[in-house]
Amino acid sequence: MKNIDKVQNLLPLGYLFLIILGITKDSIFYYQIGINIIKYSSIMDILISPIAAVTSHPVFFITILLLFIFYYNLPKILLKNEDKKWIHKFSGITKTDTELKQLSEEEKLNCYTTASIKSLSTFLISLFLGYGIADGKFLSEHIKSHKLHYNYKLNYSDEKSENVYIIGSNTAYYFYMSEGNSAIKIAPVGSIKNLELIKNRMLDK
Repeated sequence: MKNIDKVQNLLPLGYLFLIILGITKDSIFYYQIGINIIKYSSIMDILISPIAAVTSHPVFFITILLLFIFYYNLPKILLKNEDKKWIHKFSGITKTDTELKQLSEEEKLNCYTTASIKSLSTFLISLFLGYGIADGKFLSEHIKSHKLHYNYKLNYSDEKSENVYIIGSNTAYYFYMSEGNSAIKIAPVGSIKNLELIKNRMLDK
């Protein structure tokens, strides 16, 4: 029970950590295409950045979900497999066998919980930063080589429209590129009437 209470007490700090990771990921991604995303972000964008990042791709979402499930159960796994050194090394346990034997079961569980949180934090940093770098590099290379697919039709409030590639969006702006134009455009959400998905790879088969 105390182990669960410890995790619950860390949740606010954990979400703050995820907010920092989310903003950092977005900053790295947009920096590679010449945009300072912080300038175009509201407080709401910053607060929901972890959720937006995690749900941006099914694979990323599943990876994060599995990581949290695994690391939530890791302290108990470590406690049941104290004789398996490779698990301890993998989890970053620094205490020696002698030191661990002197601890009570509850103290061991606390030790394993702390190690699990540190290990999870390291994995999350690697994932978010790696995703931001890789995604930004992939997009910038596609822009330079003119390999973008203009799957959306953007209809403006003044009844004009154009085919576009949507780079991203937040609560206030759309970031996109128009077909036949190499410039990245930033438009307020209020200036856009709607978006049409004209090339749907899931349905156009």
